[in-house]
Amino acid sequence: MKIKLTRRQQAFLDKLFDLYREFGRPVHYSVVAERLGVNRFSAYDMLKTLEEKGVAASAYALKEDQSGPGRSMVLFYPTYRAAKFLTQLRQDMFSGDEWPQIKESVLRRLRQAVEGNSGKTMRELLNQLPSVKTPLAYCTEMIGVLLLNLAQAGQTAPQRLSLRTLQPLTAGGPVGLGTLAGLSLGSLVSSQSDDPSFAERLAHHVREFQEQLNELSEDSLNRLSSFLQDALKAVESAWGSNKQEDLSSD
Repeated sequence: MKIKLTRRQQAFLDKLFDLYREFGRPVHYSVVAERLGVNRFSAYDMLKTLEEKGVAASAYALKEDQSGPGRSMVLFYPTYRAAKFLTQLRQDMFSGDEWPQIKESVLRRLRQAVEGNSGKTMRELLNQLPSVKTPLAYCTEMIGVLLLNLAQAGQTAPQRLSLRTLQPLTAGGPVGLGTLAGLSLGSLVSSQSDDPSFAERLAHHVREFQEQLNELSEDSLNRLSSFLQDALKAVESAWGSNKQEDLSSD
């Protein structure tokens, strides 16, 4: 199940994680409060919320100078899910810095591919996917592959699927992006590709793409939906120009 946290909840979880690493043990909520500059009650309530979401856990312990019976303290520590969530969040932030360049590179290659050899560019993009490190970068490159595959299949299909009909997918978040993957893979199957190895590799990356979508933050998913919209316009525009050139040459 995907974890969704507000920015404030992320800040508390990040601080809890840092304090846990600093002390090497669960920490009292008052320590979190002091480091964040909030009151103890706000810190306690927020940490309990994080516990409900499965990214924090609590434990009870006696004070260090207390040996006999007495009131125990409530201590908190991050769970494994917290570590995974924060790692993904930081990857998203890192890839966000380089993402504009990646996005423009894929858009440029999409335009050039539709005007030239879309099959060659599609295979080049597919070959470089394993070297793409961050989930956001991987999914951006993969959208280019999926669109080029649809464009190539559409050029030979008896009833071409207009890329304009895919526009509603841009508002569908992970569902819309996942549907794009399914349509692209389906077009490859229906066209009976003469390259089984390519079909197998594409199917592998489609599965990986769908898994990555489930791990991305909401902000990254919004970026991908916006990118898909730009990519569709780029491919449709280049495709339209090619059709006009073909008509003028007849």
